[in-house]
Amino acid sequence: MQRYLEKFLRYLEIEKNYSPHTLLNYSIDLRDFTAHTAETPLEKVNYLVLRKYLAYLKERGLKNRSIARKLASIRSFFRFLTREGYIKENPTLVLSSLKMDKNLPHFLTEEQMNDLIQAPDLKSKFGLRDKAIIELLYSTGMRISEMTGLDVDSVDFISGVVKVAGKGKKERLVPVGDKAIGALREYLDKRKNQSKKLFLNKNNTPLGARGVRVVLDKYIHLMALKEKISPHTLRHSFATHLLNRGADLRSVQELLGHANIATTQIYTHLTTQRLKEIYNKAHPRA
Repeated sequence: MQRYLEKFLRYLEIEKNYSPHTLLNYSIDLRDFTAHTAETPLEKVNYLVLRKYLAYLKERGLKNRSIARKLASIRSFFRFLTREGYIKENPTLVLSSLKMDKNLPHFLTEEQMNDLIQAPDLKSKFGLRDKAIIELLYSTGMRISEMTGLDVDSVDFISGVVKVAGKGKKERLVPVGDKAIGALREYLDKRKNQSKKLFLNKNNTPLGARGVRVVLDKYIHLMALKEKISPHTLRHSFATHLLNRGADLRSVQELLGHANIATTQIYTHLTTQRLKEIYNKAHPRA
């Protein structure tokens, strides 16, 4: 099965043009599956084998969302094997989808976002860098992997747009607000290193996703925020604030780089929830 797995991963990389991050997730999910079913020949993998593996994941304490992601990887793998003629029947076709927990994404209020942006110490170059990171994430709603992949040349400082390489390496142009552009200019003017990468760490090497998490954790601690905040929280805040202020769903979908508008619709639940809170506070017979 390992040989077929390598073929599948090469197919995803070369023909589907998947990003390194997506390929890594597929690899982790499928290597876990193949290791667990190592004693079962490929052609013997059936409904019962798959159900036992899903039960094993449940016993490990994985949530439905995590199991669903692994199941999606397995489905793709077996679709590939069937299409290429390595197996005759796809055993995943008889598996039903898991019921997903409908957890609304967490977001910050506009006041909290403003406090977070004001938190870095602008007397140091790293404070300037940190403010630029927060401003850019909130101004564009881009994913953390998209931001850490940016070069200085990715930003058009005159037009106020940034070229983002999203999922599946699909490029899109995203507007950047004047305040984020200003923060980026200040940071780059102060930075002496001429690296092509937009954000650098203290060793003058590209700042990664973990580094951005550390940056945010620092300011969350300073602000004494108890909410669970991640770089993705800024993406959720970006989308929610746009919709709260009247942006249409299609535009927000385009800005976020969602392939399917159903993915964007989760944010309408947030805005509806906010409206209900306002209604309950303001209406005399709520």
